[in-house]
Amino acid sequence: MLAGRDLTILSLLKVFRGCIALTWALTLGEAGLTALIPLYIGFAIDGLLGGSPRALWHLAGLLAALVALGVARRLYDTRAYGTIRVELGKAQVARSAALPVSALNARLDMGRELVDFLEDTLPGAMAAAVQFAVSIAVLFAFAPELACAAGAAALAMAAVYALFHRRFFRLNGQLNQQTERQVGVLEKRAPMAALAHLRRLRRFEVQLSDAEAILYGAVFALLLGLILFNLWFAAAMITVTAGAVFSIVSYSWDFAEASLSLPVTLQTWSRLAEITARLNPSAAAGRPAGA
Repeated sequence: MLAGRDLTILSLLKVFRGCIALTWALTLGEAGLTALIPLYIGFAIDGLLGGSPRALWHLAGLLAALVALGVARRLYDTRAYGTIRVELGKAQVARSAALPVSALNARLDMGRELVDFLEDTLPGAMAAAVQFAVSIAVLFAFAPELACAAGAAALAMAAVYALFHRRFFRLNGQLNQQTERQVGVLEKRAPMAALAHLRRLRRFEVQLSDAEAILYGAVFALLLGLILFNLWFAAAMITVTAGAVFSIVSYSWDFAEASLSLPVTLQTWSRLAEITARLNPSAAAGRPAGA
């Protein structure tokens, strides 16, 4: 199925477009229902305080639909992406006859990361995008200032990530290069060589983790500032009900959670860009993962 194609995200999307489209439709449906929960909780609070349980039953129906859709998606996802992993691995083995076993072993694992991106990271990013958009819309409906604060935080986070992209690409390349040598090192049965190899892996992993920690710290500080500002603004600057205050704080937190998926997705994309170039030797080193 992948014969004659580069092994990239875009190729997988083209070849398996039917099953991937279905998983994405289920993902977007689940994300849409999830994004409505804080609003419906706010309605339920105001309804119960006013002596009416109707909004509570609406919330219960929403939660039941969410559970059913979530179960169906997970049952289908496992089977669909399992098939894609098999086809990708078969294509890698077929075109890697001249590759050392050490490198092929490592690249089979790297290839699975392309499918992991489609199964886990990208649907998560799609769900976050829905959550992001709904949060902005709801906050704007309460007060434009709340949405403007969220937009300013999003721009600041994008600027912070831009400072780290090249470092992520370089460190992932060094880690993958060392991983490809693992089987060859172990075949030598030399304890000192194996120890040196493991220490190099640790060094690259620590450097990646340090960069991620600094990035997340900067992003989270921005998001905490947003949540505190919106809470203060809702309580002090506008007149709203208790349920509305809950919804504002909840959607501010939902916006923060959605925004935290941005560094995860972009860091994974940086890693896949390096892996794609490695799986397709004719590709340029900086070629995007979906090219």
